[in-house]
Amino acid sequence: MHLHFLGICGTFMGSLAILAKELGYRVSGSDQNVYPPMSTQLETLGIEIIQGYDPTQLDSNPDLVIVGNAMSRGNPCVEAVLERGIHHTSGPQWLHDHLLKDRWVLAVSGTHGKTTTATMLAWILEYAGLKPGFLIGGVPLDFDCSARLGETDFFVIEADEYDTAFFDKRSKFVHYNPRTLVINNLEFDHADIFDDLAAIQRQFHHLMRLVPATGRVIYPSDIPAVEQVIEQGCWSELESTSMNPGHSGAAIGEQESGGQRFQICVKETAPVWVDWELTGEHNQRNALHALLAARHVGITPEVSAEALSQFKSVKRRMELLGQFSGVSLYDDFAHHPTAIATTLQGMRAKVHDEKLIAIIEPRSNTMKQGVFKSQLAESAAQADTVFWYQPDSQGWSLENQIAGFDGQAVFNSIDLLLESLESELQHNSHIVVMSNGGFEGIHERIKQLLISTTH
Repeated sequence: MHLHFLGICGTFMGSLAILAKELGYRVSGSDQNVYPPMSTQLETLGIEIIQGYDPTQLDSNPDLVIVGNAMSRGNPCVEAVLERGIHHTSGPQWLHDHLLKDRWVLAVSGTHGKTTTATMLAWILEYAGLKPGFLIGGVPLDFDCSARLGETDFFVIEADEYDTAFFDKRSKFVHYNPRTLVINNLEFDHADIFDDLAAIQRQFHHLMRLVPATGRVIYPSDIPAVEQVIEQGCWSELESTSMNPGHSGAAIGEQESGGQRFQICVKETAPVWVDWELTGEHNQRNALHALLAARHVGITPEVSAEALSQFKSVKRRMELLGQFSGVSLYDDFAHHPTAIATTLQGMRAKVHDEKLIAIIEPRSNTMKQGVFKSQLAESAAQADTVFWYQPDSQGWSLENQIAGFDGQAVFNSIDLLLESLESELQHNSHIVVMSNGGFEGIHERIKQLLISTTH
């Protein structure tokens, strides 16, 4: 059976294509923007990728077209699918019908940290010998792919609140029917499909309605937007968390080494220590939630702490791309002011008073609409120097927003940005590139710049 994916290089769709390939289907797909790491991963697995949406790609008569949520009416392939009457479905619906309906699903949701927490959880289960299946919206460094079927009933999934398809405007995660649900946090995002925070909370409430009575919802008690979702109704077991050691539920305890060594305290059990390379309180909370989700399927906190201490993380989540004569280059998938702020706070705690340079592209749909424009400059305050990239095509000025913030500048040209970066370089400095896209190949260009200027 031949499955053809429209939008195959998206993080969800690419991972779904990997699962379909593992199930034995013939898999092909197309996308407008084909770039690593997903494109590389798919090609390595022998999945054909077509650049663009010329309808001739459908002349092979696929048995089923799986339509990504980035597709809309007017797309040439979408129009051809409808005109020719080709059988089609959404990715989340296909996943539910062909894989999830018979599994113990552990779903990780929230505005931030889904990919990292889901990867942590999958790694803990793997470390404990449970050989889970998983679908992660990124490329995990602890596994050789972003999705696999697994060998047991357990399946870990990154549960995204974005809409399902142009013909199904429910959030993707309502198709997943989790037995273990993590809600990491909740803020307004995806302004292209949600009018306000309340609209997102309604989707989370719908998700909670699907968790069985013997299932468990793990959530932070210190985030009001999440508490409000819980108050709308919950019919399952609840387990609350906090960053406050005095919390009656599970919490983060003592910390050392700038937060890279910390305790996780779970009631009725002895505290356990995690010692790792990750930075920031946001990752500590991610670890806490992953440990509790693993505990729901029988893994002890001690085993989870051992696994977390060996955790390598995910590509593009503060991924160290290289060190060049005292200059370290990192890549991070920032898509929201909170994500920028927490990531840079964690990095500052790690590097102390060494120079921290942030290069940021506000690329998400919400960012490009200017919804968070008044928060951006402050979100990067932990960096000594901030280079913002904003093409002239955007309809609002970031230049006006950073006025009064020393060390911050806006560029509409990658070439000009790199010229300014060269003048900022010094020994013992750290460059963090933040974008949820390819950023016009800037990572490789910075590498080449560092090689030429530091040798």
